Amino acid sequence: MSIQKRLVGSYLAVILITVGLLEIILIAAVNHYYHHNVQQSLIKQAEISASFFNNYFAEEELNKQSDRLLRGFAQNTSAQVQIIDASLTLLEDSNGNEDQPSMSQYPDIAAAMAGKPGIWRGKDISWGPSADTLLAVSYPLQAAGSIVGVVRYVTSLAPVIATIQYIASWAVGAGLFILILVAILGIYLSRTITEPILALTAAASQLAEGDLTIRTSKRYQDELGTLSDTFNTMAARLEQHQELKNDFISSISHEIRTPLTNIHGWVVTLKADPSKDEGLWREGLDIIDEESIRLTQLVEELLDFSKLENGRIQLSLSTVDVPKLLRHIEAQLTPRAERLGLHFEVTAAATLPAALLDENRMKQVLINLLDNAFKFTRAGGTVILSAAARNDALLLTISDNGQGIPSSELPYITEKFYHGKMSASGSGLGLSICQEIMKLHQGSITIDSVWEQGTTVRLKLPIKGPAS
Repeated sequence: MSIQKRLVGSYLAVILITVGLLEIILIAAVNHYYHHNVQQSLIKQAEISASFFNNYFAEEELNKQSDRLLRGFAQNTSAQVQIIDASLTLLEDSNGNEDQPSMSQYPDIAAAMAGKPGIWRGKDISWGPSADTLLAVSYPLQAAGSIVGVVRYVTSLAPVIATIQYIASWAVGAGLFILILVAILGIYLSRTITEPILALTAAASQLAEGDLTIRTSKRYQDELGTLSDTFNTMAARLEQHQELKNDFISSISHEIRTPLTNIHGWVVTLKADPSKDEGLWREGLDIIDEESIRLTQLVEELLDFSKLENGRIQLSLSTVDVPKLLRHIEAQLTPRAERLGLHFEVTAAATLPAALLDENRMKQVLINLLDNAFKFTRAGGTVILSAAARNDALLLTISDNGQGIPSSELPYITEKFYHGKMSASGSGLGLSICQEIMKLHQGSITIDSVWEQGTTVRLKLPIKGPAS
C-alpha cells in the first residue's frame, strides 16, 4: 500500500472515530434531554393535580367527582389524563377510553397505589401492534391519610422520537460531509508529502544508476526540504569525489608510468653500453634505486589508503620517547634538507614526557608532512619541527616559510585524491592518510597557511594514548 493511501486512510480513521464518538455523545445527550423534559413535565403536572385534590376534594368520594376532576386536570395539558379508583378501575379518561375495567397491568399505577410516583414507558398493546411508544406518570390521590385513587398522565413519545431522529439524521449527514471533506483535504495534503518523496526516490534511482548530476528541487521548508538539501549535498559531494577519483587515476597512472619509464630506459641504456663505463652504470643504478623507492612509496600509500577505508589498520601502541623519535627523524631527513639547500631545525621541550603512540605510524605522519614542507620551500628557506606538552596533550608543530597554500584550496587539502593547482607530483593521499592516522590516535591535525609566506601544521595527541 502506498504512503498516500496510508496517510489518507489514517486521516479518515481518526476523523471517523472522532466524529462517531461525538455523534454518539450528541445523540445520547439529545435523547436524554427530550425524554427527561417530557417526563419531568408529566411528573410536575401529576404532582400539582394530586395536591389540588388533597386540598379541595379529599372530603368527597372520588367516583362522584371524577368527571369534574378530569375536566379540571385536562384543561391545561395536552397529555391524556386518567383517573383510577382504589380498586384499579378506570373511572375517567380524557380520550374517552373507558372500556378497560381494570388497570392492574400497569406498573406505574401499582407504584402510585403504594404511595410513590410511578413511571412507565412502553407500548400499550390494547391500542394494537402499531401503537406509539407511551410515557405514563401516575401519582397517588390521598384523603384522610389513605390512598383513594390515582391520577395518571399519559403522552405519546412519537413526536419526541421523531425530533431525536431528525437531529440524529442531521448529525450523521454532517459527519458524512466532514468525512468527505477530510478525504478530499487528506488527498491534497498527502500529495504535499508523497510528491517530494517520489521525486527524491526517482532522483535516488538515477543517482544509483550513475547520474551524479541529478538534483532535486526544495518545495517546502520542512523535514522533506532538509532531506532534499541533504540529498543535493550528497550528490554534489559524490560528483566531486568522482572527479577527484578520475583525477587521481590519471595522476597515479602518470606517477607510476614515469618511474617505470625511467627504470626501463636506464636498463636498456646499461644493457646497450659496450664500454661498461663505471660512472654511467653508477648513475643509472642510482636512478633505478630512487625510482624503485618512489614506486614503493606510492604502493604503500595506496595500501594504507585501502586499509584505512576498510577499517583494517590497527594501532600498535607503546610508550614512545618523543625526543628520541624526533632525533631519529632529524637524522633521517637532514641530509635531504642539505641537498635541497634548506635549514632544517628540530626543537623539543626539555621536560617532554613519554607518550602512548604507534611509533611507526607517527613517523609516517611526520615524514609525510616534512616531505611536503621540503617540496614547497625554496632553497635557503627554513623548516622547523618542534614539540611541547600542555594539559596532558602532546603538541607537534611543523612550520616553513615556503610558498604556502592558496586560501581557496586550504579547506580541501586533506580530502582524498585532492590535488591543488600548485601541488607537486604525488598520489593526493598523503594528507588524507595523515588525518586518518591522527583520528585513530584520537588526535587532531590543523593546517594554517598564507600564500607566499609559509605553512604551519599543528598536531595534537593525548599523551596517555587513545581512550579505550
